[in-house]
Amino acid sequence: MAIFQTLNTLLQSIQGSGRATLDAVLEAVRSLFSGDRETRRKVAFSVAIIALSAKMAKADGIVSAAEVAAFRQILEIPPEEMRNVFRLYDIAKEDIAGFEAYAGRLRGLCEDEAGNCQLLGDVLDGLFHIAKADGIVHEREIEFLEGIATIFGLDAAAFERLRERHIAGPNNPYAVLGIDADATAAEARSQYLTLVKENHPDRLAARGVPDEFMFIASERMKAINDAYSKIAKRHAA
Repeated sequence: MAIFQTLNTLLQSIQGSGRATLDAVLEAVRSLFSGDRETRRKVAFSVAIIALSAKMAKADGIVSAAEVAAFRQILEIPPEEMRNVFRLYDIAKEDIAGFEAYAGRLRGLCEDEAGNCQLLGDVLDGLFHIAKADGIVHEREIEFLEGIATIFGLDAAAFERLRERHIAGPNNPYAVLGIDADATAAEARSQYLTLVKENHPDRLAARGVPDEFMFIASERMKAINDAYSKIAKRHAA
């Protein structure tokens, strides 16, 4: 799997420098892939998921078995790369600097020519998936995720839609689609088709989500399809 081989190269580069810190990892991402924006964005996405998952675990103070399982679901880590991925996880978790010091740099590493990065919403989606794995998103995790969203440049409405989809989604299909509860059948279908188009694997790949991380998109589409099915049935009743 290409992205994990790239992470291995990244870790080898900082090992040679003698600086096993998250700052060194991010500097290596910037320098090693300075001439390849597409690869840099994919690596930055991967580092963001791994490093911010570790920072979130540290902020919450508890790492449950369910959260570790969710982490491994998102990454689909091949056995031979497990050691390297968790080495990066441990580097981030042990780093004494707060997540704020790195979230802004991660944003800069994955931005496109126009300064935009839709990829950051995918990172938050993955972090929410991990946070809710033990059955509840704790207050400290919400505070952490809100802080990440602010640094990433997501507005309050976008963050609220994301939170509602993960927390209230099973009981509130309208929150999953991001529409009002009094939306018409036509409005619901229009929004559904828009979301299906936005979350097509080709669209995610184009904005830099590595193939190895498509679990996030798969889970999102399951939620979107289930929500629309529930809403359609209500209108047909």
